[in-house]
Amino acid sequence: MGRAYQNKKLDMAKTAGAKTKVYSKYGKEIYVCAKNGGIDPDGNLSLRRLIDSAKKDQVPAHVIERAIEKAKGGGGEDYERASYEGFGPGGCSVIVDCLTDNGNRTWTEVRNCFNKTGAKIGSPGTVAHMFEHQAVFVFIGEDDEAVLEELMMADVDVVDVVSEDGKISVFCPHTEFNNAKIALHASYPGVELEVEEITYVPQTDTEITEEHVEKFEKFLEMLEDCDDVQNIYHNGVLPA
Repeated sequence: MGRAYQNKKLDMAKTAGAKTKVYSKYGKEIYVCAKNGGIDPDGNLSLRRLIDSAKKDQVPAHVIERAIEKAKGGGGEDYERASYEGFGPGGCSVIVDCLTDNGNRTWTEVRNCFNKTGAKIGSPGTVAHMFEHQAVFVFIGEDDEAVLEELMMADVDVVDVVSEDGKISVFCPHTEFNNAKIALHASYPGVELEVEEITYVPQTDTEITEEHVEKFEKFLEMLEDCDDVQNIYHNGVLPA
């Protein structure tokens, strides 16, 4: 693919309020995952991945434990996944993933974020075909060919391995997350994975021109402020 991974998430943990948002997001995800797939991380690999990710983002242990205990009780809220697609300011492609207990409320809030910034919300499938659902790993290294060989020897299905700026980016089908992680740790003991996640990777980038930068940033901030929004994926690239 000839491109390194760009982690397009906002830095949300700069203020106490932002940290609370991150904790809430993980708490909700862990609760839903544990409720649907079981509370044992050894038997629920998706839950294990979420817990590892939460710890990496410095989510307190009591937040994780409370979410699992809540799922163990069998009660609590009934959340549904909702995904919205469209074009953000500057014409970039956007996917907004949500967990909601009130679909009408979530739809209204997300639609307002699009409408108030000159963006255009679309129907399901509008831009999803421009992204690939992949497992992504990023770590320090330079020999991408050696990494590819190690993964192939471990029978991991690899989409791409890219070396850029002293870092290796590995892309696999999302179903290969655990196999790829195990293989990387086996081949490179002690490796620190700066990024290890399942995400939507854009297959093309859209340059955001200067005239659209302010609205683009406001658009992302408004979405992040929505309690039901869990993740925002886009292919926008800001001017250097």
